[in-house]
Amino acid sequence: MKITAIKVWQVDLPLKEGRYSWSNGNYIDVFDSTVVGIETDEGLTGYAECCPLGSAYLPSFALGVRAGLQELAPHLIGQDPLNIGGINRRMDAALRGHPYAKAPIDIACWDLLGKVTGQPVYTLLGGAAQDEVSLYRAISQESPEQMAAKIEGYAAEGYTKFQLKVGGAANDDIDRIRATRAALKPSDLLVADANTGWTRHEAARVVAAVQDLDVYIEQPCPTYEESVSIRRRTGLPFVLDEVIDGAGMLVRGIAEDAMDVINLKISKVGGLTRAKLMRDLCVASGIPMTIEDTWGGDITTAAIAHLARSTPEEFCFSATDFNSYGTVAIASGAPRRVNGRMTASDAPGLGITPDFGVLGAPVASYSC
Repeated sequence: MKITAIKVWQVDLPLKEGRYSWSNGNYIDVFDSTVVGIETDEGLTGYAECCPLGSAYLPSFALGVRAGLQELAPHLIGQDPLNIGGINRRMDAALRGHPYAKAPIDIACWDLLGKVTGQPVYTLLGGAAQDEVSLYRAISQESPEQMAAKIEGYAAEGYTKFQLKVGGAANDDIDRIRATRAALKPSDLLVADANTGWTRHEAARVVAAVQDLDVYIEQPCPTYEESVSIRRRTGLPFVLDEVIDGAGMLVRGIAEDAMDVINLKISKVGGLTRAKLMRDLCVASGIPMTIEDTWGGDITTAAIAHLARSTPEEFCFSATDFNSYGTVAIASGAPRRVNGRMTASDAPGLGITPDFGVLGAPVASYSC
């Protein structure tokens, strides 16, 4: 099998709530997502999606995905997409860094591998380890009262795990954490995610002030070293996200007891191939994961579901159904939330079919 063409679509994903806000005053109203199709000489096409969380969250941005694909595509035409390791090595040789731009190529190759073999991607990633995966709901940063009210609403939809967007003024964040914890059942999980928004002294104040609560602290400061300093000052369970950007940092974090949980974002690390490697390292080391991505629609949600379904339940802290946050559906066959849970399709590949009536014409096409 050979790659004959790589096509690229751009699609806007507006939010049901109108705006998504997190630390340092960052917000997004409409997400800019990129869908990729890898066509082959055997008539099969693999699909994937990449949607950065704006340009101020990680070293990634929407236009960068499409610019990276333009750089990579000439090196991939004529290659065997089923040789996924070879595809990744070829991408790394052609473009240093930019894992988020490589991720949709890698994921689309897994979709193709599933279609060729007649197996769902979760089988290829190790087999079904759970039938359904438990989801978390991200609560956009607002006043303590507004965030508590939203948690109550989402709890009624079946969610039992909540990620609270903090990383603002320390006093406000203390109030946010206390108000939302009070709105939850004792069995519900609450994660206070600062998204690198606190300085060290602010983080120290917050963790000391909420020490009596059942809450996880996530990514308090911009750097690994600052965050580990806060880890040493609290007995609260600790999550790292932005700074765990590859297998190397994961191995360091495990060796230094830097966290209890990580957030494993598929596009942040370069696709399913590297995400699987990190997932397996976490399982071997006893580190649970929230399996997710930076953002996305139906196709991203499908990829998340397949990786999560092939992860043992005790190591799958939670997962994300991003397609429930938006107002636009871009593919059929994608997972749908039911009572705070979802599952991956049993159809070959990712199990999705893009809706080209929504996607429209490609914004770029690369071929021989």
